[in-house]
Amino acid sequence: MFEHEKDQPVLHLNHEQCERLLRNTRHGRLAFMTDGRVEIFPVNYAFDGKNLYFRTAPGAKLLAAKSEAMVAFETDGILPDQAWSVVVRGNIHTVTEEDVDYVRGLGLAPWIPTYKDFFVSLSIEELSGRHFIFARQPERHDKEFSYDPEQPTSTPPEDPDPTQLSR
Repeated sequence: MFEHEKDQPVLHLNHEQCERLLRNTRHGRLAFMTDGRVEIFPVNYAFDGKNLYFRTAPGAKLLAAKSEAMVAFETDGILPDQAWSVVVRGNIHTVTEEDVDYVRGLGLAPWIPTYKDFFVSLSIEELSGRHFIFARQPERHDKEFSYDPEQPTSTPPEDPDPTQLSR
């Protein structure tokens, strides 16, 4: 999916790479503060290259949008040998009546048969992402960090020494 430099299992994605993943994914999690608590909601979305769009029913997400709250949104993907995550931070807004047809044209529809009559937009103030290549965890006694892409999974020791386990 993305090229990593040797011995670099974590790649910090650039803006274009993050946008590519946002365009090709349709689900994520929306997080924000409400009533002194952090709430997180699974959502499906559409991305037009500038904003993320959601549909919602009356409730916490709609109240956050009406107050133009600062939110965080995360989407990710996990494959057998790699994974990635993209995080968006920005303000959430209700979509104006004159823009509803535009958002409908993006193909945004609820996944489940419920009424989600309100459209919400998330402006992208910050965008970051990471891509991960799965591999064995290096042993602490190794002098230098290295990973072997030929051994993509870790196998537990048959008789582990409890003094050497992670805490």
